[in-house]
Amino acid sequence: MNEPPRKLSRNETIKAESRGLRGTLVRSLARVQTGAIAEDDTQITKFHGFYLQDDRDLRSERARKRLEPAYSFMARLRIPGGIVTPSQWLALERIALERANGTIRLTTRETVQFHGIIKGNLRPAMQAIDAAMLDTIAACGDVNRNVIAAVVPHRPALHAQLAAMARRLSEGLLPRTRAWHEIWIDGALQGEAEVEDEPIYGRTYLPRKFKIAIALPPDNDVDVFAHDLGLIAIEQDGLIVGYNVAVGGGMGMTHGENTTFPRTGDVIGFCAPDNIPALAEAVVIVQRDHGDRADRRQARLKYTIERLGLARFVALVAEQAGFSLEPAREFRFQHSSDPIGWRRGEDGAWHYTLFVENGRVDDQGPRRLLAGLHAIALVHAGDFVLSANQNIVISKVSDAERPVISGLIEQFGMARVQSGLRRNSMACVALPSCGLALAESERYLPALIDALDIALAEHGLDEEDIVIRMTGCPNGCARPYLAEIALVGRGPGLYNLYLGGGFDGGRLNKLVARDLDHAAILATLRPLFASFSREREPGEHFGDWTIRAGVVRATQQGNRFHADLAPGL
Repeated sequence: MNEPPRKLSRNETIKAESRGLRGTLVRSLARVQTGAIAEDDTQITKFHGFYLQDDRDLRSERARKRLEPAYSFMARLRIPGGIVTPSQWLALERIALERANGTIRLTTRETVQFHGIIKGNLRPAMQAIDAAMLDTIAACGDVNRNVIAAVVPHRPALHAQLAAMARRLSEGLLPRTRAWHEIWIDGALQGEAEVEDEPIYGRTYLPRKFKIAIALPPDNDVDVFAHDLGLIAIEQDGLIVGYNVAVGGGMGMTHGENTTFPRTGDVIGFCAPDNIPALAEAVVIVQRDHGDRADRRQARLKYTIERLGLARFVALVAEQAGFSLEPAREFRFQHSSDPIGWRRGEDGAWHYTLFVENGRVDDQGPRRLLAGLHAIALVHAGDFVLSANQNIVISKVSDAERPVISGLIEQFGMARVQSGLRRNSMACVALPSCGLALAESERYLPALIDALDIALAEHGLDEEDIVIRMTGCPNGCARPYLAEIALVGRGPGLYNLYLGGGFDGGRLNKLVARDLDHAAILATLRPLFASFSREREPGEHFGDWTIRAGVVRATQQGNRFHADLAPGL
């Protein structure tokens, strides 16, 4: 007996009735009585690359004064592969200073976010982004989002191939609607627009967001197994001969909902470079047709694969693509972090990876990143490359240019020595702007690392590379479930602690303790650092040690998250 059809989520109706993602945005923008936009339009704007937010630090005070929340918008750019020119960086800086809150946020998807854009500044900001030959199209929403790629400018020929593939996939999977240009650039009236066909997405686009990452072993700086579609480049004699394909990764989960879980992608085979765009399109179409459109918590590709079974999913993709994959090739990852500092490339050019704590570029404190990068952009002839670890690479620096840029790095305090824990840290934005945040993240992690660094230094571990990540909620924007140490917000000042992820980004961690405050986090980790220092084997990473030492159970439930607590914790 067939089950009755399930009721579609409200978002599906909004998308279907949006007339190609136009909605009533023009009308919403014209309403000067409020800093917000119509509720349904808040779903449509995500496809245009921005979210409505409010300053949660001010909510209570404004409510007492009977004022509406302090609304503003977060806008996210589409920058495949994370490569921007110095002139584009200067344009982004001007937008941040003139139209946003004066800071630039580097994200874990190799792009830029602006925060604090008020409604009246939206169109000028979008027009300035367009003038810089950039856009925010499909940076959010139920579509393929910014395609990220390994940041390896020290291997220029390979980096060019990876970046070209990122651009090709991004362009090929863009929505066909011209709504973004009409509303933000051309200023066309919404009633005059003709709704375009969407051959890949259809009228209702995807059930949820879709993410693609491209890695180049032995670097796994993009955390390739954390994405809906992961491509692992296979190199021979300086050329990428193809890609191993991984499907079904995703970090998000919901506290208390055991049907939601982080998952690492399954490697399903090897694909030649020329066939990758068709394969990616096939994976997107299968997800479009088989993803859950009733329950958005079950709508990501990872749940589609769990429901269909991997074998059936692979068969559906092969049928849609018109070809099958070859057996996967051998590969090995060594790390998921960025090498901070200077590095010489195969072609003799220099590249400086600048550590940007939690991705926030500003001039707070002695490290004047915004002013320093401005000064470098004025003299730099190469590129800036944004990394998936929220850092920025000043790439293609000549021998003659290097002393000048080194001097500017020193002048603006950007070269401060970082501990091993800090240089391998990431945090999501969380409070005060993210509406989903349950606890602090970006504003708290630096202080927590200050305290943890003291404990590490007591045991000679202050230079030890340990991956730590924090998020203000369980949705996983900083990819916490792959970290050796992860803290996920449960409520104000309270976090769940996860341990045992792989330093190479290939293994999920495990939940070891719930609802820890600052003191409890330190009390839990201090003795573990002491034991690690005494018991570690040569070259052993902290995450591996926690499993060998029995701190974290080594049992796996496939590539799903496994939430067993270790004995005594």
